[in-house]
Amino acid sequence: MSNDAPKPASHTISDVERDIGVAKETLRVWERRYGFPQPNRDFNDERTYPIDQVERLARIKRLIDHGHRPGKLMALSDAELADLGAKVIALAPAVWSDPELAACMALLRSHQGNALRAYLAQSLLRRGLRDFVMGLLVPLSAAVRHDWTKGTVASFEERIFVETIQHVLRPAIVAATPIDDEGTAQPRAPRVLLTTVPQERSCLGLLMTEALLSLEGAHCVSLGPQTALADIVTAAQALESDIVALSFSSRVATRVIADSMAELRSRIGPPVQVWAGGSGALLARRLIGENNVVQLDQLRAGIARWQAATVAR
Repeated sequence: MSNDAPKPASHTISDVERDIGVAKETLRVWERRYGFPQPNRDFNDERTYPIDQVERLARIKRLIDHGHRPGKLMALSDAELADLGAKVIALAPAVWSDPELAACMALLRSHQGNALRAYLAQSLLRRGLRDFVMGLLVPLSAAVRHDWTKGTVASFEERIFVETIQHVLRPAIVAATPIDDEGTAQPRAPRVLLTTVPQERSCLGLLMTEALLSLEGAHCVSLGPQTALADIVTAAQALESDIVALSFSSRVATRVIADSMAELRSRIGPPVQVWAGGSGALLARRLIGENNVVQLDQLRAGIARWQAATVAR
């Protein structure tokens, strides 16, 4: 039996905007200006995009995020795009030479999901949660993204990887979750709401963020990915959250990131802080403000700043 999940024959323009992070208006401009993409039309005369065009668009979007111009990219073949992607986001040699990383990638490519889960669980026990996330999961996730862009990791293999990480991290997060700190002499730990906007379906950034925040004593509630903005506002108010932490991959358009952050900050209001993390947040940092971008290695400092501001109020 094949492990490859069935794929839809075509995607709507809304699907492409959500999954790839290219705005509908941009897709239409590219269609007129470059002759790509070349969508079909359904019985309602709406654009539909075959899977091969969607995958090509994903590679083009990643290269644009790294500074390449769309006009140049549209003229390249799929093989040339893959070669360029490998050069642009190649990992440091020290990362590739790591034996644990190489072992994990080999298990993923050979579709040994159970063996990969066991290997990661053993690494977690040996390293501890913080080093497991920062020392292994971060570069491993980068390696999977790298190979997906290059075309040597299939979409279904990327999904297997994410599911495996969830199985390994969830119990560790529960074990690291702090007890109530009310009445202690320590600075109060923040209540953090974690989720993504509707255009972001990846949950891996949320899991790693929740793991590291739990180690800092934060009380986390995760809504999982793809939560409507109105529901994020309602949840933040009902749960009396101190921080709303959002994860954005580079698949989400910077315009969507900026608009989502602005709306949430306006509707939730101070003193609740709205943080953005992930590669998409880095690309949009000029639009959303440097102080609102908090990456994994900055979470400890972010919590300390929040506690200092809380004491000062």
